Amino acid sequence: MPKKISAAQARATLPQILDDVEKGKSIVIYRYKRPIALVSPAPKEESEKPVRRFGTGKGRVRIIDPHAFDPMTDEEVDAFLEGRY
Repeated sequence: MPKKISAAQARATLPQILDDVEKGKSIVIYRYKRPIALVSPAPKEESEKPVRRFGTGKGRVRIIDPHAFDPMTDEEVDAFLEGRY
């Protein structure tokens, strides 16, 4: 059975409400003795990120120019600095 609280109490104790929801409890917020909101934990699959593993992109990247990461020559550096490159 979800915990029932008033809207004014929810406004005053929001951090405690979030702690309770994080622990798995559901809370119904009432205004003028009518339920207006249900605060419940998010589904597990949305709240957990997949673990990234190093090396999973191997073979997916193709370098077209094999000399793209070679150091620049002095002439290329001068042209780059002057805006001609």
